[in-house]
Amino acid sequence: MNLSHLRYFVELAHTKHYTQAAAHLCITQPSLSHAIAQLEAELGVPLFEKDGRAITLTRFGEQFLHCVQQSLDTLDEGVSAIQRVVRGEGMIRLGLLRTLGIEYVPSLAAQFLKNNPGKNIRFTFHTGTTQQLLEDLLAKRCDLAFCSQPPPSMGLTAVPVQEQDLVLIVPRDHPLTAKHTVTLADTLPYPQVFFSKSSGLRNVVDRLFEQIDGTPNIAYETEEDQVIAGLVAQGFGISVVPYMELLLRLNVKILQISQPAWERKFYLVSNPNTYESPVVRQFIQFVLGTETL
Repeated sequence: MNLSHLRYFVELAHTKHYTQAAAHLCITQPSLSHAIAQLEAELGVPLFEKDGRAITLTRFGEQFLHCVQQSLDTLDEGVSAIQRVVRGEGMIRLGLLRTLGIEYVPSLAAQFLKNNPGKNIRFTFHTGTTQQLLEDLLAKRCDLAFCSQPPPSMGLTAVPVQEQDLVLIVPRDHPLTAKHTVTLADTLPYPQVFFSKSSGLRNVVDRLFEQIDGTPNIAYETEEDQVIAGLVAQGFGISVVPYMELLLRLNVKILQISQPAWERKFYLVSNPNTYESPVVRQFIQFVLGTETL
C-alpha cells in the first residue's frame, strides 16, 4: 500500500475538498483523484461519497481513517526518534564498577550533559563486577562499561581512563598496624579476605602474589571491594584493595604496599561488533579527550 496515498487520504478526509487538499499536498487535483481511486480499488470499498457539492467519508472511510491516522502517527514518531538519534540525542547505557559510581562516572556524565545543552540525552547506570559488566556488554545490554581490563579473548576494545592505588587494609588491632608500609610478603602469615574469581581485581591481586612467589592464606572471598573493607573492619582478615575514601570511615588501618609496586587501572570498554549511536560515540570521544592516561 502506497504510503503517499495514505497521507493523501488523511488530508482529504480532513479538508473534505479535493481542490483544497491538493493545494495543501502540493499536487494536482487529478493526481489526488487518481491516488484515492487506486486506494479504493485496492481496498475494494468506497472511502468517500458526494454530499451535495462536498464530500464525506463513508462508514468504511471513517473506520479506515482511524487506523491510518494511528499508523502514520506511530511512523512519524519513529522517524522523529531516529532523527533525534542522528542529531546526537538518545540513551547512553553505562555499566560501571560500584567504586567508580561514587564520583568518577557521575561527574563525567554530568559534565557531558552540561556540554550539550538543549539535547535530549539520558543515561542509565548499572553496577556490577567486571565479569558481569563485560557479559552485559557482549549481550548488548549496555553500550559502554567502566571496569577492569577485559581478557583479549573477549574481543572487546579497552582504553585506560583512570587509575587507583592498591593498599593493604588491616583491623586496628592487627600486628601489622605497627608498620607504616608493608611488602606483600609481610601479609603471607595472616588470613586474607580475597576478591572472588568473578571480580576483575582477582587477577590483579593474584599476579602480585605470583611476583613474590607467595601463596596467600585465603579465608574468605567476595566480589565487592566495599564488602571486603567491611569484613576487614570486623576482623575477618586483612586484604589488598583499591584505595577509596570509604576506608577512612571504617575501623581499619591503611598501609602502603612498598613491594611489588602496582597501580590498578580502570578502562572504558566497548564492543566493536555493536553499532554505536552518534551520542555514544560523542560520549566516548568526550571521555577519551578528558581522561585518557
